[in-house]
Amino acid sequence: MNIMIRILVLSALAASASIALFQKVAAEEEGPDSKPWLSDLPPLPDIEPVTRAEIEKSVTRGVDFLISSQNKNGSWGSATMTKGLNITAPIPGAHHAFRAGSTGLALEGLLRSGDRRPEAVSAIERAEAWFLKELPRLRRGTVDTMYNVWGHSYGIKALAELYRYREGDDAKQSLLKNLAQTQVQRLQRYEDVNGGWGYYDFDEATRKPTGIPTSFTTATVMMALWKGKEVMNLGLPPKEVTRGIEFLKRQQTPDFAYVYSNGHRYRPRYSINRPGGSLCRSTACNAARRVWGDPAPTDEIIKVWLDRLILRNGWVDIARKRPRPHSTHFANSGYFYFYGHYYAMDCVALLPETDRSVYYQHYAKIMLSKQEKNGCWWDYPLYKYHYCLLYTSPSPRDKRQSRMPSSA
Repeated sequence: MNIMIRILVLSALAASASIALFQKVAAEEEGPDSKPWLSDLPPLPDIEPVTRAEIEKSVTRGVDFLISSQNKNGSWGSATMTKGLNITAPIPGAHHAFRAGSTGLALEGLLRSGDRRPEAVSAIERAEAWFLKELPRLRRGTVDTMYNVWGHSYGIKALAELYRYREGDDAKQSLLKNLAQTQVQRLQRYEDVNGGWGYYDFDEATRKPTGIPTSFTTATVMMALWKGKEVMNLGLPPKEVTRGIEFLKRQQTPDFAYVYSNGHRYRPRYSINRPGGSLCRSTACNAARRVWGDPAPTDEIIKVWLDRLILRNGWVDIARKRPRPHSTHFANSGYFYFYGHYYAMDCVALLPETDRSVYYQHYAKIMLSKQEKNGCWWDYPLYKYHYCLLYTSPSPRDKRQSRMPSSA
């Protein structure tokens, strides 16, 4: 028996030595800066160019849908069309948050579309009135759900667009800025003790969230705070901003995939944390880090993840419209889809202008192919909050406010 044990020990030691030698040789061959994941992707396919007329027609159809689907009170979305497959949504707080988030996205889309037909202007003004009345009331729904984080974030982005829209009206701009500042304060209140933001707190249910901060929710908040600062010069809490960026860094894996949530850092190769599960998170997280001055997501890395979302679009498209979350490849959910494409446009705008056209063309092609017959886009059946306008547009960094691919 002793001889057998010794043989097993010697075999284990020999195997360990072989593995160590292999790793050393591989490291020497590849070099310390080797990143094969940067060069393994095939080139983007050739596509038929998207024309200006196609884009204009698509955007007009989207605007028409938003005008026709707006609630009488100026908001968008409602707690109907349930079909018995809905996420946790305590009444009434969750639905107030859902409506604030969907209204923020719809209003941002209307404003950035550039459509100023009388009916579009009327829809903008009604949505503005709803925001001014309802956004101050937005709070955490229950101790374990914080969907309001989405409403505060997309509320700030919509208020920033309204602020631009109201240029020359100092009184209205002051009102909008003050409301946006209160949304910053709410986000500060609901920051997680670990840094970052989430929308569930099932564990401790404390006043200061100690739950499940996620990479994508944090990126959403950080992009909203940045836009508020850039457009309205909002005062931001420096500690929470720093902690937010540091949280995103901790969620990043070596290839710039981002794990789903704080606890997933200990399972980086779990399906949803692999590149196929991060396709729609990496655009948001990379953009958020770059706009806040983090140089780590270089142009090269941003391009890789833009390419991946185009080339591997099927991995997230197959989840689109499925009513059950995380039920397909890489545990993707339907609601990942347009989220990732929305922030992909912010990534494109971070690139040198000479590099943008190819991405605007490809993403415009994708958006045109996903528009519904009634003019909307949707990816996940969330009651009736899931309809929103998305369009191929530069980010707020592009002062021209054009939504066109530059080669169209």
